[in-house]
Amino acid sequence: MPKPILTLTLNPSVDISYPLNHLELDTVNRVSTTRKTAGGKGLNVARVIAQLGQKVAGSGFLGGDLGNFIAKKLSGDNIENWFMQISGETRNCIAILHDDGKQTEILESGPEITATEADDFLDHLEKYLDQIDLMTISGSLPKGLPTDFYSQLIELADRHGVQTLLDSSGEPLLKSLTSLRRPYLIKPNQDEIAQIAGQKIDDLDQLKKILLENPLLSSIPWVVVSLGKDGAMAKAGMDLFYAKIPKIDAVNPVGSGDSTVAGLAYALNRKADVDEVLKTAMTTGILNTLNAKTGCIDASLFENYYSQIVIEKIN
Repeated sequence: MPKPILTLTLNPSVDISYPLNHLELDTVNRVSTTRKTAGGKGLNVARVIAQLGQKVAGSGFLGGDLGNFIAKKLSGDNIENWFMQISGETRNCIAILHDDGKQTEILESGPEITATEADDFLDHLEKYLDQIDLMTISGSLPKGLPTDFYSQLIELADRHGVQTLLDSSGEPLLKSLTSLRRPYLIKPNQDEIAQIAGQKIDDLDQLKKILLENPLLSSIPWVVVSLGKDGAMAKAGMDLFYAKIPKIDAVNPVGSGDSTVAGLAYALNRKADVDEVLKTAMTTGILNTLNAKTGCIDASLFENYYSQIVIEKIN
């Protein structure tokens, strides 16, 4: 029986969706329906893992009434609550869906984490690490945390034999790649690969060369690069693979990257081989795009789409 998977969301939010036929500025807009969910990239990952039937826990920082709202939502999503309470208030993130597919977002920055809370979280997290084999870290850092905080989490997990999947960008990602203890898997896009390599990527042959020869990337056991509708390229060890996906009519692509991370975590936690890992990840990403809710899949469709994924070794 696989151990639980832990997903970290350090800056979660209450995601509020307001559907409108038309958004009028400088006046009152009334909505007839509202959707409020426990939001954040790591919680999207956790929901999909739970929908696959795998035991999963979520952790990070929660504070105030909005934090309590998220805590209540977790149990309804079959996610164990391993979050730590803080003095600040968890944020709201508002999405206004209007005018034939347009989306206007209003995103709060969230609470500022104190130095004491940051230290306390390291102690808090360590209490759970012997219960898991695999942890995911997703999204941005909240205010107050140093840019190497993800590196500190990865080092702590590594000392307990826990593999870490990191889905982040910018300075936190770069810091993690230059630390002594590095993530087991990263999931950058092509722009982030270009930033890491310090050069523009013109074609897939150049991407392959960078994945194998750039020292920051070649030393990472798994690098999975999304190619959007064209699937993904992955480096597992020093082997390169191309994952081809079927054409689909997307309903809601938001959260597909998080759902892909969920599939990677689910399969790796079960010690699956490369083909199964990549097929599972591509399938969960596809199933999210077919669902109107972000970070949700219909697991009954899994086998249908899994059978259509083609994995090709390309080196």
